Amino acid sequence: MKRPYTLQRPPAAQTTPPPPPPPMDARRRPAKPLDGTVHPRSKQHRADVGVAGDASSLKASDALPLPLYLTNAVFFTLFFSVVYYLLSRWREKIRTSTPLHLVTPAEMAAIVAFVASFIYLVGFFGVDFVQSLILRPAGDVWTADDEDDEVVVAGADHDKILLKEDSRSSPCGQALDCEPVVQKPKLVDPVVQDAPKEKVIEAVPSAMPEEDEEIIKSVVEGKMPSYSLESKLGDCKRAAAIRREALQRITGKSLSGLPLEGFDYESILGQCCEMPVGYVQIPVGIAGPLLLDGREYSVPMATTEGCLVASTNRGCKAIFVSGGATSVLLRDGMTRAPIVRFATAKRAADLKFFVENPANFESLAVIFNRSSRFARLQSIKCAIAGKNLYMRFSCSTGDAMGMNMVSKGVQNVLDFLQSDFPDMDVLGISGNFCADKKPAAVNWIEGRGKSVVCEATIKGDVVRKVLKTSVEALVELNMLKNLTGSAMAGALGGFNAHASNIVAAIFIATGQDPAQNVESSHCITMMEAINDGKDLHVSVTMPSIEVGTVGGGTQLASQSACLNLLGVKGANKELAGANSRLLATVVSGAVLAAELSLMSAIAAGQLVKSHMKYNRSSKDVTKVSS
Repeated sequence: MKRPYTLQRPPAAQTTPPPPPPPMDARRRPAKPLDGTVHPRSKQHRADVGVAGDASSLKASDALPLPLYLTNAVFFTLFFSVVYYLLSRWREKIRTSTPLHLVTPAEMAAIVAFVASFIYLVGFFGVDFVQSLILRPAGDVWTADDEDDEVVVAGADHDKILLKEDSRSSPCGQALDCEPVVQKPKLVDPVVQDAPKEKVIEAVPSAMPEEDEEIIKSVVEGKMPSYSLESKLGDCKRAAAIRREALQRITGKSLSGLPLEGFDYESILGQCCEMPVGYVQIPVGIAGPLLLDGREYSVPMATTEGCLVASTNRGCKAIFVSGGATSVLLRDGMTRAPIVRFATAKRAADLKFFVENPANFESLAVIFNRSSRFARLQSIKCAIAGKNLYMRFSCSTGDAMGMNMVSKGVQNVLDFLQSDFPDMDVLGISGNFCADKKPAAVNWIEGRGKSVVCEATIKGDVVRKVLKTSVEALVELNMLKNLTGSAMAGALGGFNAHASNIVAAIFIATGQDPAQNVESSHCITMMEAINDGKDLHVSVTMPSIEVGTVGGGTQLASQSACLNLLGVKGANKELAGANSRLLATVVSGAVLAAELSLMSAIAAGQLVKSHMKYNRSSKDVTKVSS
């Protein structure tokens, strides 16, 4: 590698000590070669050779007795004035056919003033940096270091840029951009909450403390794994900031707009999210009050879909003025189904008969229940595919959603069965007969998590005045859309209008697993005219709502606040599982309200009109995209 180029200004010749730099002064730090030699502009070199003061870092403006802002104003005015004068004279000479090289004393003075003002302005706004770009050949590395301020720019042999900005204590002028300027990649500041939103594609490394810079370099170079930052540093927020900066330098892409500040990274360590670099903001709306089982609930919904909260809110109003909704919990049991294999199908059948024998259930339940003080084994159902056996364990899990709890219990039972069936080969703790996060008929029929049915009777006047439709139209649309239409599509558990919309929104707001929206949205919506066709009976049956009020994301501050709003935060101390079961009924009630409102909008022909009115931004998209 060639020896890095360095830039040096000659010391300013003056007889009196220079005044201290003004507070708004912004300039580059002196450079230090990479080979360990002392740069002639460094403080160490000046001490060695006996150069007094800091004259090598002075600018033309430092020699003037005027304040910096007055000096800038004078030179700005001078520059534009002489440019205007010279252009006017040039135009006059062209018009009168006067040779351009014939200049008057006034024009000569103007040219001198132009050159002087131009030199001052270029020198003030970073001539050092411009020269460094011109002199430094591709592939070489240029560094600048003055005590704790460092800039490292990698050349053609590297795909990354490491930059540590000057840690100046003086504020930058409002009219000046004090950030370093690098052509590739583009420089962008780290996330600033109140900064104007711009479309940023490429990232610039931001200023980091010197000790963090060393760690960032280690991560970028692959010497330190990114996932180990929390354990090595002992500071989760600092680890997230370092990981974020390293990611931007490796990819060259900016994470501007993804917030970093304002989040408790300690709260997610070891249970919610690994290797965080920020968090995503999702607006939370409130639908309600939902009158359910004699109680009123304000339902939090985290969503970015327009009209969803408003539509659910209209359904809540229709239910409220009609006397409320009622719910019934049919079943509460989380499942896990391991897959085991034997040498023959007969041996697989032997295990099936063993675990399904009521005489053996108590022994297996004792083994299973040791995994937790809340886990209680309810049943074991088996299915055989050749010599492979699938055992579907179902158990209650208290106020937790319970996936980890039931998995621990299943592992205990498998270890116990291994002694009586030594030829059993356990292929996996989950064999998809559970079934988790996938649409499956076994969940639709047998249920998983909480199985709930919720119903309400909507008065005819409410249907007409609030929902803007009729009982007859709703009943007919439900039959042809939710029932017949879904059957024509071969739907599995999808005999509804949009149950997943509400389930996903409440799940995100309350810290549930969003992926379990798949089976939790299994729902069949029923509508029937009653009281001689005057009123409407509507119900939703949801066999596999998988929710919990402890564990996972429920303990995060925002999600915990939403659970607290519903009155189901944490574990119920009086009756284990009561809070999670109540949350499941609230989900079903909100789904009932949303189904009622959307179906009414479709029946009344208002769906497209409402979305065009409430779900379209009024912003000029062309200006936003530019």
